[in-house]
Amino acid sequence: MKYLFLFTVGLLFSISASSQILNPVKWSYMAKKTSKTEATVVIRATVDEGWHLYSQYMADGGPIKTTFTFAPSKAYKLNGKTIEPKPIVKFEKTFDMNVSYFEKVVTFQQKVKITGANPVVKGTVEFMVCDDTQCLPPSSIDFTIPVK
Repeated sequence: MKYLFLFTVGLLFSISASSQILNPVKWSYMAKKTSKTEATVVIRATVDEGWHLYSQYMADGGPIKTTFTFAPSKAYKLNGKTIEPKPIVKFEKTFDMNVSYFEKVVTFQQKVKITGANPVVKGTVEFMVCDDTQCLPPSSIDFTIPVK
């Protein structure tokens, strides 16, 4: 009976460990005022070793590109497009095309014009990550970034 109990407990631990959800990207956010009427929103992705986060600028037919959607507000207006650093470009057999991606840490920036009091930039980032053996389904993360 004691062995059956130990076997059951061990089986439960192994099932629990194998069913953990992979989350290879950690997001962080901040905003910094560059003048009384302008700010830069900084959105940083820290990507686990071996994983790729894809660029905003990808051709159709490949992995899901990273997309930022900003909620409309009377307190701020977007000033231009979200900028990103130069990505790594590589041909991937899986997609049969060149893909643009980032590894380790990538910082995206969005300039905003402040048009009201106490602006809070809200939005969503949709993204997809892959490693050399698998791609995870696209994910969406909501963000809220106070501009101080």
